[in-house]
Amino acid sequence: MKVTGGKTVYGAALGIMMLESRFPRIPGDMGNAATWPFPVHYAVVPGASPDRVVRNRAEGLLDVFLAAGRDLIARGADGITTNCGFLSLFQHDLAETLGVPVATSSLMQVPLVQSLLPAGQRVGILTISKKTLTAEHLQQAGADPVTPVIGTDDGAEFSRVILNDELELDVALARNDNVEAARRLVSAHDDIGAIVLECTNMTPYAADIRAATGRPVFSAHDFVCWFQAGLQPRRFEAPV
Repeated sequence: MKVTGGKTVYGAALGIMMLESRFPRIPGDMGNAATWPFPVHYAVVPGASPDRVVRNRAEGLLDVFLAAGRDLIARGADGITTNCGFLSLFQHDLAETLGVPVATSSLMQVPLVQSLLPAGQRVGILTISKKTLTAEHLQQAGADPVTPVIGTDDGAEFSRVILNDELELDVALARNDNVEAARRLVSAHDDIGAIVLECTNMTPYAADIRAATGRPVFSAHDFVCWFQAGLQPRRFEAPV
């Protein structure tokens, strides 16, 4: 048997471009390596703070993300993702330039989830910052720009700690912020049939949101695991 080289590291198909941050990343968060049931590559993008990416449209950072993506590919990644849903703004530029499949944002799930729902129901989006999530972010992800959106902006803990990049996180308060925002979403829009979590840091609370709202919940973890399944399909053994 002959094999072909060309990579530095083998066995990890997925590369994750990380914002430069210091806030705690608990299990379920994309930045916690224990979240993944498969190996991944990480690359921290210099200057890409949560504030700059979420509140300031990642202005001036495209070239830095491209450099991080190229580095991940050189190390062995066959596909690239990011750890912020707001980076949907870079989806087309990254995919066109890097030459491998790119999945920048959990928001890219919205059209697919919508197609799963019966007539009369629609997707709702839970985001870390409703104040700065624009129609352009949704359009670049392929989502309907009038999709209902609710944010955790006014909560006690979650948005503040992450966007201000604080060193301590009260997990119980963060969970409550996410659950209460999701409840507001389904209360304001009684036709919501499923919820997509924009923020990759919301995944640890997905089960709580599902229990509180009774709606299916689709997180960045779900999206990335689906993406990984295409990069490295499971091999099934023939029956004996």
